[in-house]
Amino acid sequence: MTLAFADFYDAELTRHNRHFRAAADVGPHDRVLDIGCGAGLTSREAAHAAEEGEVFGVDTSAELLEIARQRCAQDRLGNVTFELGDAQSYPYPAAHFDLCISRFGMMFFADPAAAFANIGRAMRPGARLVWMVWQSQERNAWSGAIREALNPAGTPPAAVPMAFSLADPAVATALLSAAGFTSIDFIDVHEPVFYGRDIDAAYDALTSFQMVKDALADATEPPATVTRRLRDMLQAHLSPEGVLFESRAWIITARRG
Repeated sequence: MTLAFADFYDAELTRHNRHFRAAADVGPHDRVLDIGCGAGLTSREAAHAAEEGEVFGVDTSAELLEIARQRCAQDRLGNVTFELGDAQSYPYPAAHFDLCISRFGMMFFADPAAAFANIGRAMRPGARLVWMVWQSQERNAWSGAIREALNPAGTPPAAVPMAFSLADPAVATALLSAAGFTSIDFIDVHEPVFYGRDIDAAYDALTSFQMVKDALADATEPPATVTRRLRDMLQAHLSPEGVLFESRAWIITARRG
């Protein structure tokens, strides 16, 4: 299931990843830190570009990191290292990295101020930062559509889900400024997320999400009723290119002061 999730996640973000890769603009000698690297697609792409440099990927999932190592071995990439750890407290070498990248890996810290400060200490003066984060929940149709299909009578959560914790540029700017970053900028990325080539593929992907599994297990309605709503919701988002949901993201760029 972990392998299937890794493949789904990379396919889901294919359109976003083109923008992210261009913004990262990894140089041949760059020492790159990849936060929340998961199964390692962004690390592998950085390693191909940083032919004379190095890439260091950190994630909290041992299973995804094992996939990342296997795929780097298949690509014969010897300039990548992966470590299991929490980026908030990981003991990085000080002032070492030229570039810090993260594709949707920066929104989940219990203490973002501590995390940003720790990452900042790992960057050399003048080093670049390129992170991709979700914009607000209202601008990401996939979040609301799935939640409503699971529980149409439910009330919206009072707290903003952590996936959208950096949606407000003012919040992200304040955190980065406090961590010693300057020249902070936000690039709007308006691309759909891809959930599958057809309804069956998208439904299989959707029901592998833990939040969907939990909702189905706790549902007071007949399972067939919830399943029908989920499939109808996916049908409403079916296009000639597959099941697509409207989404908006920010690419945040900055420099270490």
